[in-house]
Amino acid sequence: MSKIKKKKGKKILVVFAWILGIIVGLNIIGFAINKIFFSNELEAISPYGEMVEVNNQNMHVYSMGQGEKTIVLLPGTGAPLPSADFGPLMRELSKEYKVVTVEYFGVGFSDETDTPRTNENYMEEIRTALSQADMKPPYVLMPHSVSGVYSEYYASKYPDEVSAIIMLDTSPTVKIESKLYSFVYDPQIIKILNGSLMLMQETGLSRIINGLVPSTQTVENGYTEKEIRDHQLFSYHLFNKTINNQIRSSDDNINEVISTVFPSEVPVLKLISSYAQKEVENGEELQKDHLNRLGANVEFQMIDGSHTFYQTNVKDITDATKNFLERIE
Repeated sequence: MSKIKKKKGKKILVVFAWILGIIVGLNIIGFAINKIFFSNELEAISPYGEMVEVNNQNMHVYSMGQGEKTIVLLPGTGAPLPSADFGPLMRELSKEYKVVTVEYFGVGFSDETDTPRTNENYMEEIRTALSQADMKPPYVLMPHSVSGVYSEYYASKYPDEVSAIIMLDTSPTVKIESKLYSFVYDPQIIKILNGSLMLMQETGLSRIINGLVPSTQTVENGYTEKEIRDHQLFSYHLFNKTINNQIRSSDDNINEVISTVFPSEVPVLKLISSYAQKEVENGEELQKDHLNRLGANVEFQMIDGSHTFYQTNVKDITDATKNFLERIE
């Protein structure tokens, strides 16, 4: 009986070795194909706006519109090409306002950077980029997701430069007792996740997966064919050291902002997705705590959509923006 068991054990090991060899081989082939055929595919795409110098590196700033108020769109983590991603929203808002998208280091057409991804550095990079693009404060900041953290920090340091903040489903800057958030911000989980995503990108597997995921960036939602195509191409090259450092720094950045006092003179409109309110663990309670932290000069409005509702609910956002800015004048 022991000999039979040993033979079965050897067969299992052989099969396992073959499977492992095939997986490694496919990864090597994928890596080679990706490097040979696709490593330079973004070079043919020209920046939508202007490249400005920030800390001796290039940052992309894209603007449109001639309105008196300047709205500054700030992307969430993982937006491959914000200048395309915000395209429909920018066009609609630009009918009444000057609208600017700032692409952080590590995304879109902007360079990567080794500078630590702290609130202070994000704030100064935003300020410098806007100044270099000849944009004058005060600004209406319109952050999505984690950019709400940087915006709150900005307002706490330079309240005279921020006339208002309109938050697009931003991260709640409150103490969170949630299994979901504990999982998301666990350093080991982040390390494993980032490593896996980098491997998928380098081997080209992310191209296959991205192609299977339904997108709301459609012509019906106001996107141009070029924006859809360019955003897709940039999504194949998203993950880099700068993005990884941003993700690793998120928890520290949120905790730092929690310890600051938000300026009561800065009015805030928080647009909250139905997803964040209903689907996230303790979502309603988190949003209430966040609104309380922002003080008495804050309003909120629910938007029926996903975390990226700016892709699908442009009219809801522009209507809410116009009504809010008219009320606080």
